[in-house]
Amino acid sequence: QVQLVESGGGSVQAGGSLRLSCVASGRTPSTYAMGWFRQAPGKEREFVAAINWSGSSTYYADSVKGRFTIFRDNARNTVYLQMNKMNPEDAAVYSCAADLAYGSRGYFSKTPAHYDYWGQGTQVTVSA
Repeated sequence: QVQLVESGGGSVQAGGSLRLSCVASGRTPSTYAMGWFRQAPGKEREFVAAINWSGSSTYYADSVKGRFTIFRDNARNTVYLQMNKMNPEDAAVYSCAADLAYGSRGYFSKTPAHYDYWGQGTQVTVSA
């Protein structure tokens, strides 16, 4: 079992920044990847970014590339999502998730069903 707890959500004006955190506890295999997803009202869950265990490899959705940065601190079992130059389209509930099969699959997945454990989510609001 892996437990994930997000924090850092809130309200920000367009052009502003937020940093989300996701703390992992429990079974933490050395080959798993972590991802961030978001879901806005009436929309499907959308992949945002992913990072491998060491932090040496990352992957971003086109919609956030160049604005968002995913990174991790394994000493703190924490993955972060730094969000800059935010716009109203970024407003959503953001969730982190653990992909335990990343090591055997060999590539990052954008598919929510490939992620095994999820946090409860944190709300992000962006005002124009």
